[in-house]
Amino acid sequence: MTDSKKSEWAAGINANVGMSGGAGKNASEGGIPPELETRVAASETRITKAIFPFNTNHHDTLFGGDALSWMDETAFIAATRFARKSLVTVSTDRIDFRAAIPGGSLVEFVARVSHVGRTSVRVQVDAWLESMYREGREHAISGCFTMVAVDADKRPIPVL
Repeated sequence: MTDSKKSEWAAGINANVGMSGGAGKNASEGGIPPELETRVAASETRITKAIFPFNTNHHDTLFGGDALSWMDETAFIAATRFARKSLVTVSTDRIDFRAAIPGGSLVEFVARVSHVGRTSVRVQVDAWLESMYREGREHAISGCFTMVAVDADKRPIPVL
């Protein structure tokens, strides 16, 4: 892709990404319209990972990059299940690492569509830390990912 095509593509995406709203808001406030709630619920995605030594840093905690990769993957799956179209990640918003995730633990990534724009879908992803050998869980990471539907030429198209 030439630099001018990349710029055109990015400009088209940035012009079409709906950046307002969130879960729990009605359509007039920029959230999820009531008629799409069933589709949103059906697209919720959960992936659980065990944290092995090759996923940890020198502090024996999960590498942040691995966490981001898994969050992006979970967001992508939820968005794809929602739209059933080809999608690309165009942005992430504020990733908050609330708790260190030690090696030898479990992490459940939960992704849910929080906003639907004309060509974009925003997906909230939360990571929940669990000990393998004790009950209970803790909210460890949260972040929001924006995906844009694209055609065969990688140009933005309506998400629905």
